[in-house]
Amino acid sequence: MARTIGGVEGEYLRKRFGTPLYVYDAAIVSARCKELVRAFRGMDVHYAVKANANPALLALIRREGLGAEAVSPGEVLAAERAGFKKKHVSFTGPSLTEAELTFVAERAGRVHLDSLTQLEIWGRLKLGRTVSLRLNLGIGAGHHAKVQTGGDGSKFGIVTRDIPHAREIARKYGLTITGVQQHIGSHVPDGSDYIRGAAALLSAAKDLPDVAHIDFGGGFGVPYKKEEKRIDLRKIGREVSRLVGAFEKETGRTATYALEPGRYPVAEAGSLLISVTDLKETAKHTFIGVNSGFNHLLRPALYGAHHEIENLSRAGGRKGSMTVAGNICESGDVFAWDREMSVPRIGDILRIKDAGAYGMSMASTYNLRALPKEVLVTGGKAKEVRFDRTPFLVRL
Repeated sequence: MARTIGGVEGEYLRKRFGTPLYVYDAAIVSARCKELVRAFRGMDVHYAVKANANPALLALIRREGLGAEAVSPGEVLAAERAGFKKKHVSFTGPSLTEAELTFVAERAGRVHLDSLTQLEIWGRLKLGRTVSLRLNLGIGAGHHAKVQTGGDGSKFGIVTRDIPHAREIARKYGLTITGVQQHIGSHVPDGSDYIRGAAALLSAAKDLPDVAHIDFGGGFGVPYKKEEKRIDLRKIGREVSRLVGAFEKETGRTATYALEPGRYPVAEAGSLLISVTDLKETAKHTFIGVNSGFNHLLRPALYGAHHEIENLSRAGGRKGSMTVAGNICESGDVFAWDREMSVPRIGDILRIKDAGAYGMSMASTYNLRALPKEVLVTGGKAKEVRFDRTPFLVRL
């Protein structure tokens, strides 16, 4: 177990910045971006901003050659201010107002419409002559039911039986359907479901003769547990390329292709450093009280998600079964139940690993507790990367 993050000691980070503290390792972000670009050569890779919208990370990801995928007007603005050009910003969002749809139509390079209602608005307001549709082809996957964004139970996309209706609406307004997109879910554990979804999307595109852009979505998982294997991106990339080749040969058409990973570039780069503030024995558990809670990292409480937790202060210490509990006044505010780890003392630093995706981006000030600071480690040096969200909270 390393006591450092990106070559910087955890104790140094606590003394300089305090805890709770999100720490991002720039080298890991860069490495994961490069892996995606290599695995999906010839395809556009758009980073899903919702995973982590910190401007320093967005700028780093842009420099690695990725585009941005946004789901709200605020995320479009964040991408703009991080230097992404309009043509490199893709947008998909559910339940949009007319004002929001108008806003993103003007500022995103490509908008994937999530419903027949959005398609009607697009045509009626004359927001463009071409459209791209987000499809729900009945395939959903992911680590939890709440993150499966395809299938019969999902709120997202235009279902298969409504595609003919979408074509009718397009004809009514003189629109040409030139793109299709889907996203089957988040933290897909292996490539089989992703490949199955890609095949289904290409099949649907065959019946839409003007489609010239196909977006397969994202959802690539990362190994949150020690025993989990890393997803084989290159294998997925090869199989998707094979499917694309067969599609182009059969249809005689060429297209551009894209994908939208969010978790993969940033999850493993992020750690949440917290301090032990309390120790408590009950009949069932040994509780470690810490100065953070689900207001800072919601995934364990919301999804039952697993994050490895290390005691940076005494890596080689005596082991015990510990329940790591937060400081929020809710019984569900627990990071880990009965986890084997080094027995801590008051003041020890704990590191919650793989917290770079859907950690700070989902954080709140519940119980009127302050948000953690954020630090980016680059080349062995740590720099605070403040993120004032206020300018991006657009109300239209």
